[in-house]
Parts: sequence; C-alpha cells; structure tokens
Amino acid sequence: MRFASHRDIARALERALRRAGVPVAFSAGFTPHPKISYTGAAPTGVGSEAEYFELTLAEPCDPGQVRVRLDDAMPDGLDVTEVVEAAAGGLADRLEASEWKVELPGVGPDDAAAAAAAFLAAETVEVERLTKKGRRRFDTRSAVVRLEADERTMTGQEATYAILRMVVRHTTPAVRPDDVVTGLRQVAGLAPLSSPVMTRLAQGPLDEASDAIADPFAAENAAARDTGQERAVPGSGTAQADANGRADTEPRPSAPTRSAPDV
Repeated sequence: MRFASHRDIARALERALRRAGVPVAFSAGFTPHPKISYTGAAPTGVGSEAEYFELTLAEPCDPGQVRVRLDDAMPDGLDVTEVVEAAAGGLADRLEASEWKVELPGVGPDDAAAAAAAFLAAETVEVERLTKKGRRRFDTRSAVVRLEADERTMTGQEATYAILRMVVRHTTPAVRPDDVVTGLRQVAGLAPLSSPVMTRLAQGPLDEASDAIADPFAAENAAARDTGQERAVPGSGTAQADANGRADTEPRPSAPTRSAPDV
C-alpha cells in the first residue's frame, strides 16, 4: 500500500462507502460528488498509521457501526481504526505536524546520530524538488522540530540499518521526510545503500513544550466524556449510559465523521 497514490486510496474509499451502505451526503449541481475532505495526505511511496478524512453523512449514523462496516468493505492494507463525531472547528487546523520513522539501509547508528546533529546545527538546509510548478528550492531545517537516531538500530538478514525519528511541521511548500534525508546527505554525506523506508506514525497538533504530536481528536473525546459516551474502540460501537447506568446501544445522531485509515 505504500505505492498506492492518494487518488487510488480515494477511489478505494468511495467504493467501500458504497459497498458498506454508508449514507454519504453529495454536493449539489450538475456533477454531484461525495462530501469527503482529505487533509495532509501522505505522499506516494511511504506508509502511514495516521491518515484522516472528514465525511459528511446524509442521515444520523452510529460512529462505531460506520467504522465496522467501512473497515469490512475496505481492501487489504487499508484499515479504518477510528470514527468519531466531528466537533466544532476544522480538522485541517489541528494537523500541524507529523511524526515519521525513517529506516536507512546500510547506515550505522553512529553515522545516523552524527548526521542528525549536523542537520540540527545548521541554520538552513536547502534542497531542490520537482513540484507541479517546476523545480523549487526551499529550506527544510526550519520545518524540522525534532530529529534523532533511534537507539534500537536493527540488523536484518543482509545489512544493518539505522532508524531516524523526526517531527516535521506542516508548511508550504510541504517538507517531506525524503526532503530531510536529502538534506542529511548534503550536510553530512549520509547515503543509504537503498531507498529509505518511511512511515508516518502520527499527525496532529504540535505540543511546543515536548515537541510531540497531540491527539487531533481531543475535542471530540472531551465532548464524548461530557455526554457520558465512551470513546469508540476498534471493533465495537459506542455506548451511552442512561440515568440508571444501563448502556444505550441505539444509533445516535452523527455530525460529519472523521476517520483514520492505516495505509
């Protein structure tokens, strides 16, 4: 699934919604299209455990049931892990940064740590990348909040590889993990034996104090606690207790739905 494009995933999602019978709302006009909004999609060639989309429904649905039905209808490699009712405010405004894991084949742990230190010590690290508007040169250093070599460097069947973990702000133009790897090559001569394996671990609000990614669904979870609802758990619906403490499993009204598929 790393090599599925954003368009491939969007097409798979729309087909799964039809198979699952999820009542998606459609836009008006001569060419109606499902009201699905994607934010911060991962680039082709990387894996991800934190992809989000907003889905507007035409009628109330239980988020837990939407998750189960949609997950069952998705192809192998795309897993819907959570569906929550949308709170006020746009999801895009909360996705401020991403945490990435980058595996570097043939790179020793000391070399990876030294390259990370050299990158962080630089004031600017400019790289060049081909974009839709042609070749563009931009600084990668200002977008990198945290960059470190994972101490759990692994040894595979053929060669040792180092693991870098980085937190990168969402900027314009977007700084991708491969841009950071290009910057490491420029400032420290770091050259993996083959293409790095990159995986997004999280994306959401940036905690400036700890340089960590916070939960983008914090507002939704707080609203669920205020109304006595339990947080949705993969594989089950949500439950709400009545005045006597009995669980109410009847479907409840839903606002636009946010879901997080693993890629």
